[in-house]
Amino acid sequence: MNEYFSESVDGFQAIRFDGQRLQLIDQRRLPAEEVWLDVGSAEQAGRAITDLVVRGAPAIGITAAYAAVLAARQRGDDLAGWRADMRQLEQARPTAVNLSWAVRRMCEAVEQLGRLDPESLAELAVSIHREDIAANRRMATLGSELIESGSGVLTHCNTGSLATGGIGTALGVIVAGVRDGRIARVFADETRPWLQGSRLTAWELARADIEARVIVEGAAAALMASGQVDWVITGADRIAANGDVANKIGTYALAVLARHHGVRMMVVAPSTTVDADTASGAAIEIEQREAGEIWRAAGLEQAPTGFAAWNPVFDVTPAELIDAIVTEQGVFEPPYRF
Repeated sequence: MNEYFSESVDGFQAIRFDGQRLQLIDQRRLPAEEVWLDVGSAEQAGRAITDLVVRGAPAIGITAAYAAVLAARQRGDDLAGWRADMRQLEQARPTAVNLSWAVRRMCEAVEQLGRLDPESLAELAVSIHREDIAANRRMATLGSELIESGSGVLTHCNTGSLATGGIGTALGVIVAGVRDGRIARVFADETRPWLQGSRLTAWELARADIEARVIVEGAAAALMASGQVDWVITGADRIAANGDVANKIGTYALAVLARHHGVRMMVVAPSTTVDADTASGAAIEIEQREAGEIWRAAGLEQAPTGFAAWNPVFDVTPAELIDAIVTEQGVFEPPYRF
């Protein structure tokens, strides 16, 4: 599937598009098996985003762009129906700003043209994908340059090729840092309840021949106290205008621990993740998911009798706990003004 997208990319390409079909690797089934799902409509793409077949803010945005092409092919001259598809797609997950950004960009292109043109939309979607690949490479270089030789790093969730269009955001920095000889030790939180760290990050690092160790979240404080970690490096799903960062639940706790132990905190994300219209993290909508995810992560089909759960997917890390935010546009340090 490479008629529309054929250039070689860093890392593993988790999104395939040939102009007619969109294919996504089912991240729910990694690392046990590599299964590709065919996505033929915007509705199916939205369901794939909601169900975590595809995840990671940049990858969600790229998927949405391709979904807009599929919807245009299905709708023909039905512009109103296409717009309705886009509104529904935008609601698939509320916190990652890249989703709404990509939908908005595709909608603006249609409004300028005044009609649905699948071919021009396909060119735009591929351009969005290529832009992310280039941004990943730039961020990997900029972030790696901040790290002193012989450092240890801890990352959270998954921010590599599975979550982006290219080498990754935070994980791209780590891969570049290892290859540049700057990073000597890599640790990855398992990341409950979906285990993105132990399932996906570990899988990606192994593919890159990078030695890494997985830890449970509860071990992070002890790891930092041991002196083995110099940087915590994470991605972001939304960055507010003041530098507050929404990211996978547990990021805030790592930032607090890092500040206590003298460990620096780096957030790596493309400029499309910056939401200049949101003044601070207090205004970011935090997605809540069903409680069953927590119990299933423990191998239980249903909650123990008498128990409920609170299952936010993201938390907000205050800007004052972040030492550097890296985008393809440069390295930003506090006080942040986006």
